[in-house]
Amino acid sequence: MKNLMSGFIALAMVSGLFSWAPAGGAIAAPVVLIDQSHDQRFVIEEEGPLHLSGFAAILKEEGFSVKISTEAFTDDLLKGVDAVVISGPFKNIESHEVAVLLRFLERGGRLAAMLHIGSPFADLLRRLEVDFTNYVLSEQENIIDNDPRNFQIKALQTNPLFAGMDHFSLYGGWALMNTAPTSSLVASTSSKSWVDLNGDKKLSKGDVVQSFGVVAVGEFGAGRFVVFGDDAIFQNKFLDESNRQLAINLARWLK
Repeated sequence: MKNLMSGFIALAMVSGLFSWAPAGGAIAAPVVLIDQSHDQRFVIEEEGPLHLSGFAAILKEEGFSVKISTEAFTDDLLKGVDAVVISGPFKNIESHEVAVLLRFLERGGRLAAMLHIGSPFADLLRRLEVDFTNYVLSEQENIIDNDPRNFQIKALQTNPLFAGMDHFSLYGGWALMNTAPTSSLVASTSSKSWVDLNGDKKLSKGDVVQSFGVVAVGEFGAGRFVVFGDDAIFQNKFLDESNRQLAINLARWLK
């Protein structure tokens, strides 16, 4: 964790909250809270290939004070927090926590959600008018390393999230759909993407072939949110040039 801690002070855990803040900084930095209270397996304080220390370092480089929470969401927990990131939970975000997050958004907060599996987000995304599929996406175009579940996303709408980019890479993602005008899809697969409905691990009769959304954005009250249909995008192993730029853009978007 040396690169994450350089020039920073690690504070002891208080009520399930860790933080990294600029040492000696007189000007208060914006605060991003990284949720690790929902059985996340890939975390920001570990440097292995599937962890998120590189993403945390980018948030820090972009001027954030980065906090880790191991407690359920409450209004008190989110006091003084500017942005919340929820990446790859395996445990459901409970209805009372959803209410807290919606109040946070209504006050002008910003939220980024990255799906490893969709079900932990089900209640939250329903309230944000975003839905997800139960099938992992595969592609016929822009495939990475001959694995149809790993591919580049090139259909990008004009959005600050994609400034300076012509693609990013997805590694085992889920399709997203907006269910109301308050949310919209800003990145999609090619029209030859498909889902394996019959489970035979190949494109065959009965499988659905079409363009699928993979990034959704929207507004709620005075706040805004972004949902990614994949949590691997920002893992250390996959932070190539394009995904790193997406992480930088996301950090700026969260401010």
